[in-house]
Parts: sequence; structure tokens; C-alpha cells
Amino acid sequence: MKTAFITGITGQDGAYLAKLLLEKGYAVHGGVRRISQPETTRLDLLGITGNVELHEFDLAEPNNIFRVVEKTRPDEFYNLAAQSFVGTSWDLPVYTADVDGMAVVRILDTLRTLSPGTRFYQASTSEMFGLVQEVPQRETTRLYPRSPYGVAKVYGYYITVNYRESFGMHASSGILFNHESPLRGKEFVTRKISQGLARIARGSNAPVELGNMDAKRDWGFAGDYVEGMWRMLQQEEADDYVLATGVTTTIRDFFTYVAGALDMALDWQGSGETETAHDRRTGRLVMKVNPKFYRPAEVDLLIGDATKARDRLGWQPQVDVRGLAAMMAKADFDALAR
Repeated sequence: MKTAFITGITGQDGAYLAKLLLEKGYAVHGGVRRISQPETTRLDLLGITGNVELHEFDLAEPNNIFRVVEKTRPDEFYNLAAQSFVGTSWDLPVYTADVDGMAVVRILDTLRTLSPGTRFYQASTSEMFGLVQEVPQRETTRLYPRSPYGVAKVYGYYITVNYRESFGMHASSGILFNHESPLRGKEFVTRKISQGLARIARGSNAPVELGNMDAKRDWGFAGDYVEGMWRMLQQEEADDYVLATGVTTTIRDFFTYVAGALDMALDWQGSGETETAHDRRTGRLVMKVNPKFYRPAEVDLLIGDATKARDRLGWQPQVDVRGLAAMMAKADFDALAR
């Protein structure tokens, strides 16, 4: 039986990955922050809470990392934990740099010292491309991050490459484009849309407030992407891979897809800060732009080229953006009934 350790196991990706690894026969351990009662809602929803072993794990504390690795000696280590909300990274730039950047080298150096045979996965992100220098973006595209989050993730990415090349560690990075699900945090725009529209469909009069409706993202299903993470660590040689659908969608179109799944047809009016959307059937205002949700430096277009992952890993996404929008809409609509 292989053993895997997942930081961020209680998050969206961590929960889906834990479920996948359990199905493959792994013993799964996970790191959680020291709080009186760990938040296991996502693990609960997937029905796996009792099948994983949780450990107190602090990305900022080297001694804690050392002790946990010494105790578990995992065959595979997946570093998914982070301050992962881009907007918050401008308010917490130093904290974001520490837990998204410096924490990676703390983990890598601990593994090099205690368990050099452990295979390591670093959760990198399309936000590293930022002000994109090439369309679509691939593994060789120059990085140009546009947020403290993106900058911190660039450090985590390059220190992973450095430890692979310097010490021969099996250390890989997955440069994942936006991947969502019904387990996505409520502060992320896709979940904000699906939950807000589900509330309106259930009778709420509060419109969804959003920022830049023209921003384009490459959205896929998180359950597909964790399969790619696992496949990276099964390769004989470590490497870096983009995981993406290759389809870009505006926030406006994603909003429209979710609304359609909830039997809403929209009338769009205005532009920029005056843009609104109404439900034709009821005349109800369902969306308005709030400038406070604009980013200080916007990332306008992200679209990934996952050719390398398809050719070398045999990976490709199974759920398209319309299917994702419908999945999230149904899950939030049904959850409100409960």
C-alpha cells in the first residue's frame, strides 16, 4: 500500500484528490491547520472523512513540517495548501509570500533531508502567466504574474524546478488553469455566481455583485484535474505540466451558462460599471457590477495548451465549461432545499 500526504486536504482539490487516492488503494494522510475543530465539510460531502488520517500541519513552521514528514514518510507528497484567493493577496502580501512561496522550500528541504525518495507535487497556477506573453499559454510561456499570489506561486514553481535539478528529486509542478466544482470556496467568482443565482431561483431578491465581466478564464472541473496531479507522480521522470481545457470563457458567459441551467434567460444592459442583467421571465435584477471587485492589476485572458499532458500523461478533461456550470448550479440549488 502506498502512502500519500496532502497539504490542504480539506480544500476543494485536496478532498477530490484524497477520494481518488483512496479509490486507488492508498493510505491517505492530510495536513490541517491547528484549530479547535478542523473544517472537514468537503471530506464529509465526499463521504471519506473517516478514511483519512489528519495531522496538524503549519506551512510557516519548519519544525512542525519536519516532525510530520518524519512520522508519515509518504511515498507521494502533494502540496495543495495555500492562501489561494487572488483578491486577498493584495491585503495579505507578506503572508501570501510566506505560505505560497517560502513554505514550498521548507517542505522540499525537509523531504530532501528525511525522505529523498518521496515524489513531490507542487500546485502551481495559471495566475503565474498574468499579463500573458503568448496565447495559448504552455509550459514554455514566459511568466508575468500580476498579483502577490501569482508572484509567490512563481517562487514555489521555480524552487521546485531547482530542487529537481540540484538534488535529483522527483519534484513536479502542475500549472493548473482555473478548475472549479460544487466544493469550490464561496469567495471564488464561479461559486459566487452559482450560489447567488441559486438563491435568486429560490426566491431571493439580492442580485449577484461582480467585477470585470470581460475577464476570460479557462475553466475545468476539479475532479478531472486531480487525476492529472496523480498521473504526474507516476511518471519515471519528474516534469512540469499545464492542465487546461483549451477553451476560454468570459465571466459574463459563465454567468449566462449558470443562469440557463436554472431556467433563467437574461437581458444584458449597460457596460463597464453600469452593466446589469435581468431575468426576462420575472424582470428581476440578477447581476450588477460593483467596482470594488475590480483587481488592482487585472489578468484579462487565460487559456491553456495541455498538449504535453495529453501526449505524455494521457490526460484530458472530461467536463466542459457548460457541464461545469450546470453541475455547480444544480448542487447549490439542491443544497438550498436542504
